[in-house]
Amino acid sequence: MDLDLWVAVAAAVWGAAVGVLVPRAVYRLSVEPEDAWRDACPAGHPISGPARGWLGRARCGSCGAAVPADAGHVGPVGHTGPVGQTGPLGHTGPAGQTGPVGSADAGASYGPSTPVVALVTALVCTALALATGTRPELAVWLLLAPVGVLLTLVDLRVQRLPDPLTLPLAGTALVLLGAASLLPEHAGEWRTAFFGALALGGFYFLFFLIRPIALGFGDVKLALGLGAVLGWYGWGALFLGTFAGSVFGSVHVTALVLLRRAERRAPVALGPYMIAGAFAGVLLEAYAA
Repeated sequence: MDLDLWVAVAAAVWGAAVGVLVPRAVYRLSVEPEDAWRDACPAGHPISGPARGWLGRARCGSCGAAVPADAGHVGPVGHTGPVGQTGPLGHTGPAGQTGPVGSADAGASYGPSTPVVALVTALVCTALALATGTRPELAVWLLLAPVGVLLTLVDLRVQRLPDPLTLPLAGTALVLLGAASLLPEHAGEWRTAFFGALALGGFYFLFFLIRPIALGFGDVKLALGLGAVLGWYGWGALFLGTFAGSVFGSVHVTALVLLRRAERRAPVALGPYMIAGAFAGVLLEAYAA
């Protein structure tokens, strides 16, 4: 097996390993803007672990049965949230809650399905590795890819792109790409990455000023990071990734409207389409390079 295939295998392993950690962060960040980040499982047990509970699998060892993915939403057997609502089988939980305590299961999962998220993250990382090969920017893509998966899932759940992710994404992308530009055999330019961040961020900011109802300011902040990533491969990549994101969004929304699963003027989470477009642009340009 040649080196490129070994790199792809390593990328898949990396994606799966990091993907296991994504569901906990998705669960904690999937709140409304006025709410604090979640610090307890749906049954009310505190979330603990490394990095103040942000790192770890989305499982609660204090719970005894599976619980719904989102606290506060109606789930199986009438479970509706962490504060005194009815849970599976009506078992009584802590602080007067009715939840899953006392069942035979050793732990309860929360958030999106961990195996599915780990598989998706592994596939994303593998595709990036196959397209980029052994060039130094691959390390940047593999570090940023799980963040893209995390942002996509949070935006799909609550139509929000948290500042602790979007703003550091832009800065981290530029710093890492700057380091990659100092290494031999890189296929991009840091200068166009920098100006790409400004251009795409400025474009979305202008769009935000013209039609603030069409997108949120979180999309503007996300555009800075995506502009840096796409700009690494040049202005053509920036245009391609931006256009692809628009096409993905338009096709999906049109399909939902035609299937009567969404209203024509219903708010839409743009982040997932922007990220998908950037992913497609990077794949195509990395392979062409």
